[in-house]
Amino acid sequence: MASFLHLLLLPFFINPHFCTANITLSSSLTADDGTNSIWASPSGDFAFGFTQLNNLFLLSIWFNKIPSRTVVWSANPQNPVPKGSKVQLSSSSLGLTDPDGRLVWEAKPAVGSSPISYASMLDSGNFVLVSNTSTSPDAGYLWESFRNPTDTILPNQTLNLGTTLYAKLTETNFSKGRFALRFSNGSLDLLPVARPGDSFYDRYYTSGTYSSNPSETGNRLVFNGTAQIYIVKGSGDVAPLRSWDFVTYRQDSYYRATLDYNGLFTEYSHPRNFNAGGENPSWLPVQSVPDNICLAFFHEYGGGPCGFNGICSMGDSSRPSCSCPPGYASADPADALAGCRPNSPQGCGFGVLDNNVEDARKVYEIRKVDGVDFPLNDYEKLQLDDESVCEDSCMRDCACGVAVYDGIRCWKKRLPLSNGRVWNNTLVRVMFKVRKDGVTTSSGFPEAGGSDGGRSKKGVLRALLGSSVAINGVMLLFGLGFLLRLRKRRVEWVREGGGGGMEMSGTLRSFSYKELEEATDGFREELGRGSFGIVYKGVLRSGGGGSSGVAVAVKKLDKLAPEREREFKTEVNAIGRTHHKNLVTLLGYCDQASHRLLIYEYMSNGTLAGQLFALSKPEWHHRARIALGIARGLVYLHEECQVPIIHCDIKPHNILLDDGMTARISDFGLAKLLLSDHTRTKTVIRGTRGYVAPEWFKNVAITAKVDVYSFGVMLLEIVCCRKSVEMEMEESGEEEKAILTDWAYDCYAGGRMDLLVGKEEAATEDGGRLKKWVMIALWCVQEDPLVRPTMKRVVEMMEGYVEVPLLPFPSSCSTLGGHGSSVGGDSSWG
Repeated sequence: MASFLHLLLLPFFINPHFCTANITLSSSLTADDGTNSIWASPSGDFAFGFTQLNNLFLLSIWFNKIPSRTVVWSANPQNPVPKGSKVQLSSSSLGLTDPDGRLVWEAKPAVGSSPISYASMLDSGNFVLVSNTSTSPDAGYLWESFRNPTDTILPNQTLNLGTTLYAKLTETNFSKGRFALRFSNGSLDLLPVARPGDSFYDRYYTSGTYSSNPSETGNRLVFNGTAQIYIVKGSGDVAPLRSWDFVTYRQDSYYRATLDYNGLFTEYSHPRNFNAGGENPSWLPVQSVPDNICLAFFHEYGGGPCGFNGICSMGDSSRPSCSCPPGYASADPADALAGCRPNSPQGCGFGVLDNNVEDARKVYEIRKVDGVDFPLNDYEKLQLDDESVCEDSCMRDCACGVAVYDGIRCWKKRLPLSNGRVWNNTLVRVMFKVRKDGVTTSSGFPEAGGSDGGRSKKGVLRALLGSSVAINGVMLLFGLGFLLRLRKRRVEWVREGGGGGMEMSGTLRSFSYKELEEATDGFREELGRGSFGIVYKGVLRSGGGGSSGVAVAVKKLDKLAPEREREFKTEVNAIGRTHHKNLVTLLGYCDQASHRLLIYEYMSNGTLAGQLFALSKPEWHHRARIALGIARGLVYLHEECQVPIIHCDIKPHNILLDDGMTARISDFGLAKLLLSDHTRTKTVIRGTRGYVAPEWFKNVAITAKVDVYSFGVMLLEIVCCRKSVEMEMEESGEEEKAILTDWAYDCYAGGRMDLLVGKEEAATEDGGRLKKWVMIALWCVQEDPLVRPTMKRVVEMMEGYVEVPLLPFPSSCSTLGGHGSSVGGDSSWG
């Protein structure tokens, strides 16, 4: 039987030669307002010709059998041509000329190549220039659109190293846009484009397939004939894209993958056959990366996915949308990503000259918004426990356009703002300083467009000079008063037990113990407990008051021993700098006096353990999605974080489930942060019995493979819906089933995987995946860490991109990680 990998690559390596309708030399097409002629592929699926854009025309290739006429390639998107322009084929080139005969664009063979014999629009969507000297159907391509892509790739197309795709500027403007897809240095990267020009800012997505080893680094990107997209390494092995799933291919659908104008790289499908008289179907997104482009951006330069001052949010369809803050308007209504501009001038020179709050309030007002974040652009951070002081500080500061307050700190930000996004932490308040309508400042500066716009420069200078002494005096007195007030508030805050000395970057909120005590109603409702503390449910009221609030989970560490102090700081620092859809979100912390607490988003569906070991177990396909989500989250922790993290306590009790039953890894209290040049760390025994890797007991340096071991145990629990150790089975005469890993190996060796899932119909019908995942789990729990796969390889095997090797058949179960000595399933080891 052919391996899955062989079947995956088959459409690429055994690619049929598409039927052609040759276009002879001297053939031409002219752009006109009527039904202009086209060069169609033999099946009629694709056409080459002119697409009309208002009064201009774009030389392009499009899907010809669907009403949307979706363009997949264009010759000169920056400069569409007028009516009367012509494209003509000659033995030396395919040339596009304007109505006056001037050459606008041309495709021609490399210097020294054979002359062109004919052109063809292939059924693959590839337009080619061909030489008769070729010895094989496609060896003579002198030029092809597949090697010169614009923003789209099609099935049976590959991208070689050095290829770059550019997104359109807008949905209808084919000019080069703000985002690029670049396949170079072994990795596929998505990058913002610094416009005008072709330089790039830092990437916001990467496939992570670069390696210094030529055989392990990415060599080409493949979009094969069954709609799978992956990277082929130098060795020929397949590497899947990060956060990219296997596609269920349908022969009755068209497929394409496009770098959209909004920065997402998306694979789409469209039915080939539909009722022409009925409702026309549209292209459906199959999947896209990054998962959340709003949060993927965190760059010092550039405006972010929605431009300067814009706010990015993800809709239900996982497509981003952009909006403007209060007091701002779109910089270009025809371009959703153009950013936002203040409705009136802001900044020094348009503000209040006497630095007085009361005077400032005659000109400005504060518009407050919760649940929004602008993570950069800070120029000052104040330690404050009063929101009004933060507001006043921004109000009197001509450089301040926005202030962000989290209950204890005030960040002041200059305009323009960048990387704006909707953020699920509604505990942070953003205050936009905007000018009131129709007012004039006390210094005599008029509102833009006001009646005093013609005031002479001399009059302005006299006003400035005449008030300078008074300004300096008032500023000195106010500054002294303001500093004394800040010092008083700081002293009071410290006396109350605040300021444990912990500084956090970003917008994690620091809570007082009193706030959390009130939010949890005196820590009344317990959600769960672990070795380091108890988790309580709470409700945090927003700054606006009212009865509504944000449900949170508050983890209260039970002791303040030095080790617990380290665990607290580890967890805050670890989670505070991570973001992934399969990790729990940390909202804030409390570091006050002897109190150490962590505040998480509340997960309504509880723990995986609560779902997995209940009487009514989750459906097989839901469990499969949960398992894959956990695996992807671990890949992120091990390989994609700025500082790699070993979790050290992976088990169902530390996997939370959100409203949509998406798995979220929690409890980083045992996490070990690895230095960038280290892959091993020494520590005392950690984890939970039944999930602990054997190397913990050998006093050796541990690696991320301890998480792989724990995941293997948990994957078997997910498959079987039972705990890894059930000693009561010995009492019932089923001692062979007591240790799940040993029993699973026996079932694998005996070819009876079905015994692991009993009579569960969905699991037995999905026998291929069932067997594969059990094999993966057994590889993960091998005693030797070097034999275990990495989590990245685990995901590749689970997704089907890499074949699972056969397991050894030893005379005993000694190759498995000491399962017979495991006792208990839930108690933790300190």
